[in-house]
Amino acid sequence: MKNLGYLMMLIFSTIMMCILLWVIRRQKNKKQIYYSFLWLIILMLSWTISLIAQILCQNTSIPPVCFEYAAAFGGCFLSVAFFFFAMIFSRTKIKFQKWYILLFIIPTISCIMLWTNDFHHLFYKNYSISLNETEFGAYDIVHVIFTYLLYAIDIIYLLRYTIKNAGFFSKQSILIIIGSLIPIIISIFGNLYIIPMTVYVTPICFTFTIMFFSLAIFKFKFLSMTPIAMQRVVDRMSDSFLVISEDGIITDFNETLLKTFHLKAENVRNVDFIQFARSHKLKDFDTRFINSILEKSKKTSETILVKREMPIKNKYFNIEASGIFSKNSFLGTLVLLKDVTQHMEDMETIRNNENMLMERERLASLGQLIGGIAHNLKTPIMSIAGAAEGLSDLIKEYEASVGDPEVTVEDHHDIAKDMSEWIVKIKEYTEYMSDVITAVKGQAVTMSDEQAVSFTLDELVKRVNILMRHELKNALVTLNVSMKVDENTTLKGNINSLVQVMNNMVSNSIQAYHGEPDKDINLTLQEKDNMLDIAIQDFGEGLPEEVQKKLFKEMITTKGKNGTGLGLFMSYSTIRAHFNGNITFETKKGKGTTFHILLPVEQ
Repeated sequence: MKNLGYLMMLIFSTIMMCILLWVIRRQKNKKQIYYSFLWLIILMLSWTISLIAQILCQNTSIPPVCFEYAAAFGGCFLSVAFFFFAMIFSRTKIKFQKWYILLFIIPTISCIMLWTNDFHHLFYKNYSISLNETEFGAYDIVHVIFTYLLYAIDIIYLLRYTIKNAGFFSKQSILIIIGSLIPIIISIFGNLYIIPMTVYVTPICFTFTIMFFSLAIFKFKFLSMTPIAMQRVVDRMSDSFLVISEDGIITDFNETLLKTFHLKAENVRNVDFIQFARSHKLKDFDTRFINSILEKSKKTSETILVKREMPIKNKYFNIEASGIFSKNSFLGTLVLLKDVTQHMEDMETIRNNENMLMERERLASLGQLIGGIAHNLKTPIMSIAGAAEGLSDLIKEYEASVGDPEVTVEDHHDIAKDMSEWIVKIKEYTEYMSDVITAVKGQAVTMSDEQAVSFTLDELVKRVNILMRHELKNALVTLNVSMKVDENTTLKGNINSLVQVMNNMVSNSIQAYHGEPDKDINLTLQEKDNMLDIAIQDFGEGLPEEVQKKLFKEMITTKGKNGTGLGLFMSYSTIRAHFNGNITFETKKGKGTTFHILLPVEQ
């Protein structure tokens, strides 16, 4: 049979496309890249099947050009489909824009011109299987210019992102580009009459396209990885990452790595990882240890976390390593360098300044305590004085009644009863004074004293009530305590430090009302997610956004010259350092603020 070789190649190409079509159809959770590639396959299938039919019917009465008309849909719209494929491949997902409709105008006109060619011969004046013998019409120039211009844009678009992503994952896009270029270049040479060519050559070249696409799909899984879009994402990561091949060579990285270490891409790519680490002054670099991590990553897809603050160029990093696998086939190791420099510096600052800040805060709070001691003790002292005066009057009355025949036994009992009542009141007042003195004495102890003792929630709340009573009463603010856990729940730690943290937050809540009377503060103790949640809620104006961003990170205050910002900053440090807990907050403008002191239930 004439053109048998072409026929076999076209059949082989068609079978390959059908297999790819079947593979794509079986995929679950299809993304845009799947559908764009699906349309490419369908259009190429319509082209090759039409040409197969042309060869099989070459000895019949059907004119060969009729099969060219059938292939028009695939041939004309393939460039548009490839454009959308390139766009989605680079961006992962696109939204259809109105101007995209313009891309369909020329291919639609081309199809119409082909199907009506017998009436005007603007596409073909004389059709032949050999391009050298084909005489094209005037419109063919428009069709060719549009098609190759669009193909050129597609290739440039892919090349641009492939060069930007010229690393491990670029192997997929390089295969796609090479596969796409083969039929386009051959077709250009044929149309320029540089090489002899038939209408079968271009679609047959797509056999090689399919082979490259297949390799990209089955070897590198480009349909599921969307590598270029992923590269754009990882370039925006705050942490640096490297991809290391099986033999220890750096094959890929992100922009953050280059900026962090002030490097150029050519100084990193294809460099041995061990040499890279040594050349960048990795102190105490343990080659054996790093190699063991890389070897381990080849055997498991689980993330391997190295909790070592490793110094590199005055920065500190924790390392995470993860194996990259494709169907149990090891492709490389992803090494993530998590920058913990700021954390280390913050911890060092806290360690260096903690004692000084604690002492300053202790002295500031002692000023408040001393001012409140007199008021806390004044009432019970005056009450005891009153009770003593009452007892003196009763003693005088009792002495006067001795020997008085009008005083009955009942009267003596009444006098004794009144004396007993005054004595009970004196005992109550002295117990209260004892509690105040104990609480004040505890708060006067240096905050750096880390003596851990066991205490109950009832004792904790009692101390807060005693120490804050004067300030609450003076501000005409009510502290509503809601105990939603057992009041005998025991915590272990420095109760004085915790009391000071709570007092500071209650004091802040009072000040949030700016002197407005008859306000409430809610103190709620409850268990939440295996943590004791001590919530202190006010209903003031809420915290400004600029304060929210800096809270707990630095000393900041909303009180202007009347505040130091030490209170919350040190409260956060105290809870983190001494109780292994945390402080969070919720605030809403005009609604108020709630601070949550979160402590582990089991201390």
